[in-house]
Amino acid sequence: MLNDAIAKEIAVSIQYMWQHVQVIGVKGVAVEGQFKQTAIAEMKHAEKIAERLWYLEGTPTTAPAPIKVGESLREFLELDVKAEEEAITLYKRIIEQAQKKRMSPQPSSLKKSLKTKKNITTFLPPCSKRHEVDVGEEECCSY
Repeated sequence: MLNDAIAKEIAVSIQYMWQHVQVIGVKGVAVEGQFKQTAIAEMKHAEKIAERLWYLEGTPTTAPAPIKVGESLREFLELDVKAEEEAITLYKRIIEQAQKKRMSPQPSSLKKSLKTKKNITTFLPPCSKRHEVDVGEEECCSY
C-alpha cells in the first residue's frame, strides 16, 4: 500500500504542476499559485512515504499512477477533489493496517500528510462542498 501511495503522490504532483502551468483566465489567476504549492506539497508527501518504505526495507516506486490533468479549470478541480479523497481513504487504510500489525507507519508523518490533504480540499470548488466561501452554484459551475 505504501508504494500505491507513493505512485499516487508522484502522479498528483505532476497533475497539479501541469494545472499550474495550463490554468488561464481571470478565475485561473486566483488558483494558479495554489496549484504550484500543492504540487510541491504532494512531492513532499511522496518523499516521506518513500523514506518510511525504505526504512521498512522496501523499495519505493518511481513510477507514477495514471496522471489526469483535465482540460478546464472546472475539470482540474473536479479531478483534484477526486484524487485528494482517494488519497485520504488510502492514508486511513495504511494507518489502520499499521495499527492492526502494531507497527508505526511513522504516524506523525502520515497523519500530518493526511491533515494537509484535508486542508488542500479547502481551495476546491464550492460545488464539491469543500469550499468555505459561498460564491453561489452558478459561479462555481461556470469554470
